[in-house]
Amino acid sequence: MPMSLDHFVDETREMPAEVVSELVDRIMLARHGGLEQSVGAAWKTETDRRIAEIESGKVEGVPLEASLARARKIVGL
Repeated sequence: MPMSLDHFVDETREMPAEVVSELVDRIMLARHGGLEQSVGAAWKTETDRRIAEIESGKVEGVPLEASLARARKIVGL
C-alpha cells in the first residue's frame, strides 16, 4: 500500500534537516527540471553580493520573526 502524504511528512520529521533539504531539491528537480545555467549563475552572483553586504555591515539583515510578522500582516493573518 502506498504511503500517505501525512505519513510521508511525519517520516521527514525524523530526518536531519540537510537530508530533508536534499529531498526537496531532488523532488523539485525531478518534477521541474534544473535551472538554466545562466539563471543559476545569476542567483549565485546575487547571493554572494547580498552576503558580502551583510558581512561588511553595509546592510542589516531583518530578523526572521519580523519578516514573518510583516508577511502575515500583508496577507491578513
